[in-house]
Amino acid sequence: MTLQSKALISGLLTKLTFFGLIIFYTLKFFLLAPAPLSVWVFYMVLLVGFTPAVIKGTPRPHAWLCFVLLIPFIISILNASTPKLAMLGWIEASIVSALFTSAMLFARWQSQWLKAGKHD
Repeated sequence: MTLQSKALISGLLTKLTFFGLIIFYTLKFFLLAPAPLSVWVFYMVLLVGFTPAVIKGTPRPHAWLCFVLLIPFIISILNASTPKLAMLGWIEASIVSALFTSAMLFARWQSQWLKAGKHD
């Protein structure tokens, strides 16, 4: 499998899980486990700033997205240990983990592919 195909697949998975996480947070905070609007805004501010980079497919912001994802991951694990929010916490942790992994792989493979193209 070439770097380009790896980057393409991981980029698609990143987009899918990124927008899936935004939808999950919207459903979670408005329907499944209602919370103050400020909580939803906090999560959206964390994610929405990365939307142009995720859509464009630039590798460096994907790496930064992984650092930012540590915050919701920690919160999701704390929620998973709470009996009332356990199921939502595990679902959130799974989506965040998938997004983290695909974004990190995309950042790595896309940057390697771009460097390889510049040296040809």
